[in-house]
Amino acid sequence: PHLIDWTERICIGEQPISVQALWDILQQIQATIEQHSLHATQFEVITAAAWMYFAQQQVDIAVIEVGLGGRLDATNVCDRPLACVITSISRDHWQRLGDTLGAIATEKAGILKSNCPAFIGPLPPDAEASVKIRTEQLDCPTTWVQPALRLPDGTFQYNPPTKAPSLHSTVHTLKPPFFYTIPLAGAPQQINSALAIATIHHLQHHGWDITTEDIRYGLAHVKWPGRLQWVHFNGHRVLMDGAHNEASAIALRHYVDTLAPSGDTAHPIHWIMGMLSDKEHEAIFKALLRSGDRLSLVPIPGHPFHPPEELAHLAQKCCPTVQSCTVHDNVFSALDLEGGVKTPDASGTIVLCGSLYLLGHVFGTLQSPKNLEGLP
Repeated sequence: PHLIDWTERICIGEQPISVQALWDILQQIQATIEQHSLHATQFEVITAAAWMYFAQQQVDIAVIEVGLGGRLDATNVCDRPLACVITSISRDHWQRLGDTLGAIATEKAGILKSNCPAFIGPLPPDAEASVKIRTEQLDCPTTWVQPALRLPDGTFQYNPPTKAPSLHSTVHTLKPPFFYTIPLAGAPQQINSALAIATIHHLQHHGWDITTEDIRYGLAHVKWPGRLQWVHFNGHRVLMDGAHNEASAIALRHYVDTLAPSGDTAHPIHWIMGMLSDKEHEAIFKALLRSGDRLSLVPIPGHPFHPPEELAHLAQKCCPTVQSCTVHDNVFSALDLEGGVKTPDASGTIVLCGSLYLLGHVFGTLQSPKNLEGLP
């Protein structure tokens, strides 16, 4: 979802759609809905607005991210996409997609189209089996992409899969190995960036004039607000991350553990969290909490959040050895209780997580640079 403003959901060249342009398109959509007595959801309306805006602006390529799943998703209306990409599959939105990874993967694989190239990251065995069945049914040319290597100097190395160039190949195709930098933190960026490169490599082979330097520049300047993002709040250094399911919580905990001084096995974290009611709270707590950690639980204004009091009770059951577990009326009262954190070390790391909506609330309330540095 967006963090601060709805316009963030529709961007061209990093620039969000203007409020006026979005309003004009929404008026057209509303007229069509009324004319044909349609019943459209909020997500269907904003998705239609994106397609209309991209068509009006005659974009060269549109990158469309699905909402909940794939097969029945409002975004899944393009019959002949240039490529389909599945980054990862975990237990999220299971109430609608299915209660097993195999069932969820079947829904995710609904984006795949007959004879359309598919680029897929490493998946759990059950999910991989479901996706393979679908790629074979549709005869999709499939590339199973492996994570890029992170080198000791912090750069990344990507090795393109060996493929015969098509007749439309350009002179710009990648030569292995491909080295690049990316400013995003966390191990998941190794597969995310590799999938992006593999997809662009495919486009290079099919007539798109994208140079190797274009790819390297884009990766070096990528931004992802709300994902392992360090900000300063009233002089305190806070790590903000939108982790809201078990898989993303595991990735967040892994990153936080890398902040500990070498050999330090006890590095308590202060978690400030709010979660929506439909999330798997127990699995998230078990992934994040360790003995000695502190936990502050807060509501998420404007969204169906799970009561912080109930989350506090569950958290103490999941990890009885947390140092403290408190409930606050709002996220800012939790932040105000914190001591200063000058460096991202394990002795005083503050992490705000649990929901992108919670992060958006903080970003939207404290847009002034004097209040919060490092805003998206």
